[in-house]
Amino acid sequence: MTRRVRLGLLTPSSNTVLEPVTTAMIAGLPEVSAHFGRFRVTEIALSGSALAQFDDAPILAAAELLSHAKVDVIAWNGTSSGWLGFEADERLCRQITEATGIPATTSMLALNELLALMGVKRLGYVTPYTDDVQARIVANYAALGHGCAGERHLGLRDNFSFAEVEEETLRAMARAVAAEGPEALAVICTNLRAAPLAEGLEAELGLPVLDTIATAVWGSLRLAGVDPRRVTGWGRLFRQG
Repeated sequence: MTRRVRLGLLTPSSNTVLEPVTTAMIAGLPEVSAHFGRFRVTEIALSGSALAQFDDAPILAAAELLSHAKVDVIAWNGTSSGWLGFEADERLCRQITEATGIPATTSMLALNELLALMGVKRLGYVTPYTDDVQARIVANYAALGHGCAGERHLGLRDNFSFAEVEEETLRAMARAVAAEGPEALAVICTNLRAAPLAEGLEAELGLPVLDTIATAVWGSLRLAGVDPRRVTGWGRLFRQG
């Protein structure tokens, strides 16, 4: 009997993209299923109320509920540590595992692992975020040794609105960033419809497109003992075993 593999994914409450995209990504893995838990996230900003959405307590409560499904891994499928600092995700993963006994990862920690594996020094960014949030992300990556080689952002803060960004807008942003010479392009937001565009953009632009929905799936599969190279058609990152 084939071992069932259950991926647990923590989801921002106003996100409408990551669940269908994640399900589509793993459709070719018949033994793997995705299971989602939500907690309140409606606004991305640096205000006190917006930052408080990412306090550990509600995230840990959602993770505890996911553990009831006996998932093999729990991933925070969000990008908040991009502006909070990556130590926030490292702490969260430790706390999830201490509370549930289940290994944990995040979109951003998996992205960072991929950047290290690929040896990326010059990184380009596509996000929907505001100027100040974008500046925090760029600074945090510079501190990790990934210099900014192009960025575009949309100045949005309503999390639901990110899903309404048109695909052609995302393609145009990616092309503009690629023209500035990065070694890889990071799409940092799990409520943009960019992951389905990654394979085509990679062929056009000649560089990896690292979407943060895809990075969470990649990291979750690795933790669960499933070879991510079995996922095809969703970008070069899945060829990193």
